[in-house]
Amino acid sequence: MKVEIKGEIVPNDYKEIYDYIGWSATCPRDVSDAIQKANGEVLDVEINSPGGDVDSASEIYAALKGYSGTRIHIVGFCASAASMIAMAGKSEMVSTARMMVHRVSGMAEGNYHEMDGASEAFQKADRSVASAYVAKSGMSEKDALNMMDKTTYLTADEAVKLKLVDRVMFKAPVQTESPQQLAASASGLLPRAAVDKIRSLIRNQARQKQLLQNMVDLLKQKTD
Repeated sequence: MKVEIKGEIVPNDYKEIYDYIGWSATCPRDVSDAIQKANGEVLDVEINSPGGDVDSASEIYAALKGYSGTRIHIVGFCASAASMIAMAGKSEMVSTARMMVHRVSGMAEGNYHEMDGASEAFQKADRSVASAYVAKSGMSEKDALNMMDKTTYLTADEAVKLKLVDRVMFKAPVQTESPQQLAASASGLLPRAAVDKIRSLIRNQARQKQLLQNMVDLLKQKTD
């Protein structure tokens, strides 16, 4: 049984929107459904994702971590929240793939008390994400947070060296350079307002389609 972690990691109620506009996305329900279908057998988890919603990633991480048959395969970009999911089981990473870890980011508004509260919430979220790296690799929380603080990009060899990944797939003979440290976010969820608007359009279209079908059925009845 295989489940793919592809595209943005989104809450369950965002998934229909991403499907509608044709964007790849993975939600916790996708993974929980795959676990049920695996029914105790091996579940191969294929990751190529820029990350996304931290809470959704945490739910996926918990589900996979709690399933004894989880096997992680990093085949492309494994960034941000997706890298937390990659810590959920025995793992391998294609030699051409990349991993990126960084600090949690988000938006907040309000007075300075609310800004202080948002900062505290982000820092606690950072520690929650770091705990997955610590549990997998045995590194200290301080080292994990420092790595996140720098927005660190890792090759497969470097991820294995840090014990964030267990082995390299299709290992290349040429040694790579030291970790590249950049300062760019890899993911951005659709704003809630956009999701709500698109969902409203989908439902309106569904109602219009049903109304049209009812009219067609009525015309058929009159011509029979």
